Amino acid sequence: MKVLFLTREFPPYVYGGAGVHVDYLAGELAKVMHVEVRCFGNQDTVKEGVRVKGFPFGKGSFSHVDKKLSGALDTFETNLETLSEQIDADLVHVHTWYAHLGGILAKTLYGIPLVHTVHSLEPLRPWKREQLGCGYDMSSWIERTSLGLADAVIAVSQGTKDDILEHFDIDPARITVIYNGINTEQYSPTTETSALEKYGVDPGKPIVLFVGRITRQKGIIHLVNAIKYINPDVQVVLCAGAPDTPEVHAEMEAAVKHVRREGFKHLIWIQDMVSKEEAIQLYSHATVFCCPSIYEPFGIINLEAMACRTAVVASAVGGIKEVVVDGVTGFLVPIEQMHVAPFEPVNPDAFARDLATAINKVLDDPKLADSMAAAGQQRAHDVFSWTSIAQQTKDLYRTLV
Repeated sequence: MKVLFLTREFPPYVYGGAGVHVDYLAGELAKVMHVEVRCFGNQDTVKEGVRVKGFPFGKGSFSHVDKKLSGALDTFETNLETLSEQIDADLVHVHTWYAHLGGILAKTLYGIPLVHTVHSLEPLRPWKREQLGCGYDMSSWIERTSLGLADAVIAVSQGTKDDILEHFDIDPARITVIYNGINTEQYSPTTETSALEKYGVDPGKPIVLFVGRITRQKGIIHLVNAIKYINPDVQVVLCAGAPDTPEVHAEMEAAVKHVRREGFKHLIWIQDMVSKEEAIQLYSHATVFCCPSIYEPFGIINLEAMACRTAVVASAVGGIKEVVVDGVTGFLVPIEQMHVAPFEPVNPDAFARDLATAINKVLDDPKLADSMAAAGQQRAHDVFSWTSIAQQTKDLYRTLV
């Protein structure tokens, strides 16, 4: 059997959970079948059985078009480029809307089954209109078309499956829940501190850590607004880069400046997208990892923190509720949301206070922090192995080929 993965992200160009997912799943599946990956970039490699070919994105063809639209049109162009070489796979598997069009065309032109993994859903990300303008309507159309044509749909959590059924007219029998996973050999506690030294983080003081992009989905502004309620002697380390829009970046800058003006002395904002090795060091030395997302189909960053033996405080949304066990591996913080855009908390300050309360519970009780960290690491090992996830994916493929 041979599978063709179509994806925007693949190493070394990974900025989100979907890219992490594709990387590890491709490597694990390559142990039992032929795997080809076509992605956005300049890759041209064969490594450990995975053939990777990158195609250029943003070549400048639409440089005279409004920037909000040019991104969507660049995506369309790159999808066509991914079909510039003959396809000899038995099925095509697409990841995120950026690659859905290529999958639609591969299924239509080559008559092969289409598998569509839902890493997120456009109807639940209305803030993307800020980034894409009416390109958001195009991404929504492409996603809807791909889901409608897919021979099998993989939801990365039960919560994601529920969201699919709520927003799309799809036979539930076509949807299979297969979780994201974690490589616990790579993501494991380390005593190394070079990354902390690089970024000015004191390993001897308690650390509240965030890792993620600056986007409304990740809710980072709510964590920044919670800092005034967090114990003042701790360090808050924000590994936050790759803003969706200049406007969101400006909001982040203003919020951070406000916290510093109010006198919080230990806020460290790392605007680089840290490497995997650096992230593992930061996870390992953090007292508590915070994921304040307002929408999260799975939340692989929580799993990364757990595997590195760190307690987690996360918003009780989407697939996070299937990763973090409340009161055992960390705390889940309920978030009251409006049912219209932009899906912000009805009372943002109350959410910020609730985040801080949960964080302080962990900070104030070292025994609790340690027991949650140990339980999280064990859960990462027991439930989210890539070997198991690859086997489930292969079994699904077999029903289609």
